[in-house]
Amino acid sequence: MPGSRSGNQKAVVLLSGGLDSATVLAIAVQQGFSPTALSFDYGQRHRVELDAARSIAGEAQVSHKVIAFDLRQFGGSALTSDIEVPKNREHADMASTIPVTYVPARNTIFLAFALGLAETIHAHDIFAGMNALDYSGYPDCRPEFVEAFEKLANLGTKAGVEGQHFTIHTPLIHMSKAQIIQEGTRLGVNYALTSSCYDPSPAGLACGQCDSCLLRRKGFEEARVPDPTRYQKK
Repeated sequence: MPGSRSGNQKAVVLLSGGLDSATVLAIAVQQGFSPTALSFDYGQRHRVELDAARSIAGEAQVSHKVIAFDLRQFGGSALTSDIEVPKNREHADMASTIPVTYVPARNTIFLAFALGLAETIHAHDIFAGMNALDYSGYPDCRPEFVEAFEKLANLGTKAGVEGQHFTIHTPLIHMSKAQIIQEGTRLGVNYALTSSCYDPSPAGLACGQCDSCLLRRKGFEEARVPDPTRYQKK
């Protein structure tokens, strides 16, 4: 992945440590932004993604902040409570219902933190990896949600009221997983550093069976790019 450029235009990039967010970070850098990557330790069962985020930010040579809070106090998701992560679902079923891996209001919370950081560091651009095609039925990955949050950002901040317009960039929103991988590969993203699994082993190996693993594997196959993911042995 290319390093940060010397441009003056700051941006906040949500960096989970997964495939999509790593690609978004590369896109922001390629577009000439000077990013601050923002990750969250929110009590997720797949905390290995934070190690991935640190590695990705380090390779990209960008500033990286991790904010900790505990969404396990609310629960309500297989990622933040003791609910079993669904395995081996058909792709057609993934977008038909909202799965138990949905974390209530997660993207709203993440974007709110990103907005607060952006206003503080005088950045007007926020990048996020929402995707409306190859996604697991999450309502906060839709274009309508992003548009609504951008409107909120410009109504509910001092900077917005003073005319300093915030833009929420979601460059992957209409891309397939294969297209995302192809674009990231073109930009030099090291996907071996990324972690997408919802239910990894203690050693950080991907289960290969959760929705996220299945979508990731399918994306590499369709992109005809070798999959560097370390999977658990069956």
